[in-house]
Amino acid sequence: MAVPPSAPLPCSPFYLRRQAPCPQCSWGMEEKAAAGAGCREPPGAPRAAAVPCFGISVDQDDILPGALRLIQELRPHWKPEQVRTKRFTDGITNKLVACYVEEDMGDCVLVRVYGERTELLVDRENEVRNFQLLRAHGCAPKLYCTFQNGLCYEYMRGMALGPEHIREPRLFSLSADVPKVEVLERELAWLKEHLSQLDSPVVFCHNDLLCKNIIYDSTKGHVRFIDYEYAGYNYQAFDIGNHFNEFAGVNEVDYCRYPGRDTQLQWLSYYLQAQKGMAVTPREVERLYVQVNKFALASHFFWALWALIQNQFSTIDFDFLRYAVIRFHQYFKVKPQVSALEMPK
Repeated sequence: MAVPPSAPLPCSPFYLRRQAPCPQCSWGMEEKAAAGAGCREPPGAPRAAAVPCFGISVDQDDILPGALRLIQELRPHWKPEQVRTKRFTDGITNKLVACYVEEDMGDCVLVRVYGERTELLVDRENEVRNFQLLRAHGCAPKLYCTFQNGLCYEYMRGMALGPEHIREPRLFSLSADVPKVEVLERELAWLKEHLSQLDSPVVFCHNDLLCKNIIYDSTKGHVRFIDYEYAGYNYQAFDIGNHFNEFAGVNEVDYCRYPGRDTQLQWLSYYLQAQKGMAVTPREVERLYVQVNKFALASHFFWALWALIQNQFSTIDFDFLRYAVIRFHQYFKVKPQVSALEMPK
């Protein structure tokens, strides 16, 4: 990802020597002390980097020359002959052109020129204030600068939706229920610290033992596993805890089907006996029970993240976002109870 250009110092000519006043970036300009100091944030708004303001007017009917003048200010390391442009024609209020040098548009500056006399309808000073406020909260692209009749901002990757898209439930239903990145990072750190103390052995695991990956041959009394794409070395307790989570199903998830303590103890006793080839003690079974239920949290966390990634890229007809929210919800629901479980002494 391209690194944005460093912000100049407020005392530099970049801020103070403008060709003409720029109303779009003059928060609080009624204050005499602010009259020549450049852009300012409104009272109560989160602090944000000052926005450069250029005394440049871009011709609506011939955008490219003015756009390139702005690019020389914002990206002085770009060679003018290498700058590519792309016009966007969907807007009906303003005119928009993208300027970039790399094919992947990794660093791309959007130059938006206001429509003629649109200031009669739109408060441009308030627009910039809103832009800065939303950016401070991670809800808007970077605002690079304003100029006399427009502004420049960061290009955001993605697809501009059409009427056929906005009806899709995956676009408006559950994204607000997905934990924020900082929450996920905190929970990941907690899982690593907490689970690493359990001393669960590392074994070869299937890692995806949902019901449909288990084949039972009733004529021979054999159980076999299929689909090994996630198989590999992992903690023993994760594989079992993940399997128990799969009791709830995938298409119609119901965690009321998660096995209770008695069922788990019976299952784990059979497992340990088969593994050791001998009788096992209640303490051994209880120890594995605690490990499994704690690692079941990691299973929820893993498959929730998996579903978020699938939601972005998969073409399979499945509501991955809904599934991610369900797994996150179950994680946070059972975490207090599970984290209180203690290993037998």
